[in-house]
Amino acid sequence: MTRKTPPTNCRGYHHGDLRNSLIIAAGQLIQESGYQDFSMIDASRRAGVSSAAPYRHFKDKDALLEAVTQVAFLALTESARNTDAMYVPGSTQSLIAQGKAYIKFVIDHPQFYDLMWGDIGLRFAITEVADLKTSGCYVLMDSVSHWCQNNLPENPDALDLAVKLWAMAHGLACLNMNQQIEKFLPDADVYVMFEASAHTFLDGLRGMTKDKH
Repeated sequence: MTRKTPPTNCRGYHHGDLRNSLIIAAGQLIQESGYQDFSMIDASRRAGVSSAAPYRHFKDKDALLEAVTQVAFLALTESARNTDAMYVPGSTQSLIAQGKAYIKFVIDHPQFYDLMWGDIGLRFAITEVADLKTSGCYVLMDSVSHWCQNNLPENPDALDLAVKLWAMAHGLACLNMNQQIEKFLPDADVYVMFEASAHTFLDGLRGMTKDKH
């Protein structure tokens, strides 16, 4: 599987931009070799500054990694928003497209998986609760809420449904990234699998509502 590198440009420290230069440098290093062996010294060298320079903005390595995690989640959220903007609000096509975009993001950035959804990502989520209102999950929740208004006479918990769709996309992305799906279904297309599963899920919701009435 080809690993894609996000578009970053680190040319060393520019006056007044040390923090961002270090975040970019750290992101590049993580993309290349993961975050387990990442060090502040490596980030300093990549950014072209002294080994003491990072501590002007980050108290330790974990603080820098949390900053990189925030940028990664912002990139994921931007992907969700850009995808949502391409479709009719609340349409089934919009929900499926957002799920596929999520899968693509995870697959394209495997080195960031543990960082975003491991211990550091969890600490970030706990300390940045207010920012989660603008996260990719809440973009999906808004779309699910519109979908419910268009397709269901009742008003179910949009967040609950969004998390279920998210779990579906996340599970498929993780299995695909770890080459587990191809062991059982060598010719499977993870995007086709998600679309079929999402249709089954959404059609099932519509069917359950009709049965009640």
